[in-house]
Amino acid sequence: MTTKADRAVNRTGVYLAVLQLVFTLGWTTYLIYLPKLCADVGIAPSTVILILMMDQGIFTVTDTAMGMAADRISSLVGRLGLFVGILAAISCAAFVALPYVAGTGPGARVWLIVLIVIWAVTSSALRAPPLTLLSKYRAQPSVPFLAALAMLGYGIAGAVSPYLGVVLRNQDARLPFVLSGAVLLLTALAFSGVERRIAAEAQPARLAPPAKRLGAVPMFLIGSMVLLSLGYQLHFNINSAPFYLRFAKADELQWLMPVFWIGFNIAMFPASIVVKHRGGLIVMGAAGLLGAFAIIAAEIAGSLNVLIVAQFMAGAAWGCMLMSAVSAALAIGETGAEGKVTGLVFSALALATFARMAAVAGGLQKMPDYAPLVHWAPVACWSVAGAGLLVIAASRLQHGVKSA
Repeated sequence: MTTKADRAVNRTGVYLAVLQLVFTLGWTTYLIYLPKLCADVGIAPSTVILILMMDQGIFTVTDTAMGMAADRISSLVGRLGLFVGILAAISCAAFVALPYVAGTGPGARVWLIVLIVIWAVTSSALRAPPLTLLSKYRAQPSVPFLAALAMLGYGIAGAVSPYLGVVLRNQDARLPFVLSGAVLLLTALAFSGVERRIAAEAQPARLAPPAKRLGAVPMFLIGSMVLLSLGYQLHFNINSAPFYLRFAKADELQWLMPVFWIGFNIAMFPASIVVKHRGGLIVMGAAGLLGAFAIIAAEIAGSLNVLIVAQFMAGAAWGCMLMSAVSAALAIGETGAEGKVTGLVFSALALATFARMAAVAGGLQKMPDYAPLVHWAPVACWSVAGAGLLVIAASRLQHGVKSA
């Protein structure tokens, strides 16, 4: 029988899933229209990738900074919601203004870049800070399921992104930006109410003060997350389309690429049960190794059906890795560093995205000497990080310490 506490937990996860979904779809809208916005103000097409790399560089710094700020601010109930709401309002205003400013012509070139920077800096408040609620106010056994729900929004957005690109390709940018910004703002403003309700239900005696330094295990977790994220970026964003084009036509990619995200969304929930009982590090490690085998299967697939299964498994592995990483980061909440470590997880994602964009900008995947490296690097990243995480998890269990 579902209790009141269970319903409250589920509502929290659904809210976070919606927040991640709306935010990620807004980022997708930005990606679709950025080349046109740049063209409107006279920015060369070759500069677009540099702007995107700038965004990821900003995220790498600000995601961690926002997580650290959340650790400090959340000791007072209601302040974190206010903090997120104010920054979300600034972020959404800058986001909505982008197509209008770009529409004024070449004279608005500097203002467009300024707005992009403001949007990138402030949007980091919508990633790590809301997730810190899970560790601060929810019982630890419920965190993996809530993390899976939160990441479900990210996975759904990844699955529908190819269709969104087809639908918006020839549409005026202003309406999608206004709708995305308005929905995201309303969702973010609801955060204060969610925070107060969760705090009232949990009635914490005292929240842990922010940790001054992180131990070896959290730092190893972040280092592993950089490798795992880089493997995902190279596999999905560079290698997956050429894999499919061996057996399918270009216009079929919009139906094939989401297979990865279907596996991502399905696998997280059963994996969250394992995380609940065995810890996130073990699941991250096992998923890294299984994902490496799935990528190898995709590399050597001899038919479209085998490739689809391999991509489904690779997506399932990445879903388990990401959900487990968030769960492990939040499990460090006993030290008061859940915001900082969760922010570092998102910073690792941004850093890997930056590296992938740099590789594409440099044409690394087209150079004969480096093409094999790009193809097999995801296998190396996932297998090395996965093996290392399993060793750390086994060592902690051997010493009687529950894996994070």
